[in-house]
Amino acid sequence: MQKDKKFTVRTRGIILSEGKLLTVKHPHDMSFCALPGGHLDWGEDIKNCLEREIFEELGIKPEIGRLLYINNFLDGEATQSIEFFFEITNSDAYKNLENITKTHAHEIGEVCWISPTDNIPLRPNSLWEDFKSGNIIADQTRFISIVV
Repeated sequence: MQKDKKFTVRTRGIILSEGKLLTVKHPHDMSFCALPGGHLDWGEDIKNCLEREIFEELGIKPEIGRLLYINNFLDGEATQSIEFFFEITNSDAYKNLENITKTHAHEIGEVCWISPTDNIPLRPNSLWEDFKSGNIIADQTRFISIVV
């Protein structure tokens, strides 16, 4: 591995309710939506990371289900990112987030429930395409790779 190159590991939650997907926009770039979650701390279990990140950002403890996607991509010239996307099974608990205390609310610019017909960029794009076609939940883990 070349000097100054690094890996970043993230976890993200797929929260679906009534045909809509819970997404977030980050304050540093509000031009697209992403799924809630965040960076793995050193020595932290992947599922514990997702539980911590979603609780910090949205104020509700997630019930973590199946691993649905693994995304591997280059994030700039010096970082390779790997993301694990898990199904969140208690999605109805996230319908009203207005009056819930969130310790890391500053990390989220906006929380959005989006529909498959919305014209909002969601990253990663192949997950967005699966959501629009009704195939975001599947029986097997899918791999997304944008590493050349």
